[in-house]
Amino acid sequence: MKTKQKHKKLTNKEKRYLKGMGHHLKPLIMLGREGITDNVISAVNAVLNAHELLKVKIGNGCILERQEAAHVIAKETGSDVVQIIGKTFLLFRANPDRKEEQRIKLPG
Repeated sequence: MKTKQKHKKLTNKEKRYLKGMGHHLKPLIMLGREGITDNVISAVNAVLNAHELLKVKIGNGCILERQEAAHVIAKETGSDVVQIIGKTFLLFRANPDRKEEQRIKLPG
């Protein structure tokens, strides 16, 4: 189940804003030994649909490099990599189907 949407590239200002929002988030997805599976992609899609912003943690057993993991998941889910720090990365994908008051409003 791939959700590839057309989206514009995030500006530096938008990334800074999203980093601030994501700072206090707890990782909702953990990558383990299996790496990026269809179940991981489905879970990432579900969380992005519900929240638009997602923090992913790479477990010690994962053989993927953090940059590679972040960019592969972003490509598969049509999301943007906002930030990669240590073994954690932040993804964003706007969801126009969410109620207006629930959507993340990026600075203009």
